[in-house]
Amino acid sequence: MTDPDEEFTEVRAEPINEAESRAAAADRIRQQHLYVEEVVRQGIARGEFDNLPGAGKPIKNLDRDHDPDWWVKQLVEREQIVVLPRSVQLRKDDAELDDLLDTQTTEDGARRIVEEFNERVIAARYGAPEGPPLITMPRDVDATLAAWRDRRAARMEAARSRQAATQEKRRRWWQRR
Repeated sequence: MTDPDEEFTEVRAEPINEAESRAAAADRIRQQHLYVEEVVRQGIARGEFDNLPGAGKPIKNLDRDHDPDWWVKQLVEREQIVVLPRSVQLRKDDAELDDLLDTQTTEDGARRIVEEFNERVIAARYGAPEGPPLITMPRDVDATLAAWRDRRAARMEAARSRQAATQEKRRRWWQRR
C-alpha cells in the first residue's frame, strides 16, 4: 500500500486521451458546486455577508415579467438619461449654444462648435423627419462669433474691474490716498 500523499504527487507519464479528458472535465463541473458552497460557508463564518446594503429588504422588480432590456431601463432611470427626438434636441442645443460658446477661450474653438451645430441642423433638415417638426435654423457663423467676442470682452472688462476693486480693498489704510 502506498502513502496517500504520494498518490497526489505522482506525475502521470502517459498522455491523457480525449475520453479521459472529457470525463475529468465533467467530474470537475459536477463537483464545482461543492467548492462554491464551501467558499460561501467560509465567507459566512468570517462575517463577510453581515450588514450588506439591502439586507432583509425584498429584491426590487422581482415580481415583474422578464424584460430583456431591464438593464437599459435601469441605467436610464439611475443616470437620468433623457433621449429626445432630434428636432427637440437641436432646439435645446440652440438655446444653450451661447452658454457653451462662452466657455471657449479661443475663436477657433468657438467657430468649431458653431460649425458642428450647423452641420447637425443641416443633417436633420435633409434627413427623415422624426418627432416634432424641425424649426431650428443654422446659425450665421460670423454673427455668432461677433456676439461671442462682444460677450467675451464684456466678461474680461468685468473681471478687470473686479480685480481692480479687490486690489483697492487690499491696500492698507496707510497706502490709501
